[in-house]
Amino acid sequence: MDGVPVSYKMEKAKKRRELFRRYRGFFYILPWIIGFLVFKFYPFVMSLVYSFTDYSLFKTGTEFIGLDNYVEIFQTKKYMSAFKVTFQYAFITVPLKLAFSLFIAYILNFKLKFVKLFRTIYYIPSILGGSVAIAVVWKFIFQSDGLINQIITLFGGEKINFLGNTHYALAVICLLRVWQFGSAMVIFLAALKGVPQELYEAAAIDGAGKWRQFFSVTVPLITPVIFYNLITQLCEAFQEFNSAFIITKGGPLGSTTLISLLIYQNAFRTYEMGQASAMAWLLFVIITVLTIVSFASQKYWVYYSDDGN
Repeated sequence: MDGVPVSYKMEKAKKRRELFRRYRGFFYILPWIIGFLVFKFYPFVMSLVYSFTDYSLFKTGTEFIGLDNYVEIFQTKKYMSAFKVTFQYAFITVPLKLAFSLFIAYILNFKLKFVKLFRTIYYIPSILGGSVAIAVVWKFIFQSDGLINQIITLFGGEKINFLGNTHYALAVICLLRVWQFGSAMVIFLAALKGVPQELYEAAAIDGAGKWRQFFSVTVPLITPVIFYNLITQLCEAFQEFNSAFIITKGGPLGSTTLISLLIYQNAFRTYEMGQASAMAWLLFVIITVLTIVSFASQKYWVYYSDDGN
């Protein structure tokens, strides 16, 4: 009809179908790739570019200023204080959260009555803890006329200004972080389920009690999971924002001003996007360095059953 042989059309259609079959996986993930490039990769690269400029949301014209933003961070007491508070927050919450979640997981690993109900109850804080609503509730619990102070006065004590005292404010938001131990607990519980029971039986025959079994059998065998939780919790702690923003607003006197909160203030309150980008990249470098150090240290304390050690 149009001068093109039918066999040629069929061959061309067959090639198109073959091409689609070969690359259909790519077509399926194409929406994700576009989203990643537009909403992840592009902002990631541009934030590095902006960190070397005086870019502002409401200022026309952007000037390249080199390392001035980074130099200002190290020379400004407010910025260095925020980094110090962030380190304190991370190094307080991460060990406590890991220890507490492992302890609860170890208890829930025993065959107890209603153990499934207890597991659910202990996991709930992790579902709710990161939400704005729970942070607001936490603020009401620890404010001057909150639940904690009501209990204190009920037993004849004096009210404590938890949120207005530099000695207590950081502890309050740290406590909220530790309270969200459910996700780490579930991972630990799965690891504990994988420890062979015959090892416990052999240890018991040798006269080891429960605590000796825990430190000599359980802990060495779950060190890969401890390492995994350490990395994930460390990264999350350094990026914490909700608790400091909602509960204390960074106060009092900057005692709870985490670096993520300061990045937000610079970016969306004073509109110094260049300065905020520089702080974000410094935070990225800190997390990267700590992660590398953690990976380098694992050969000294992490036991992998398939590496011949």
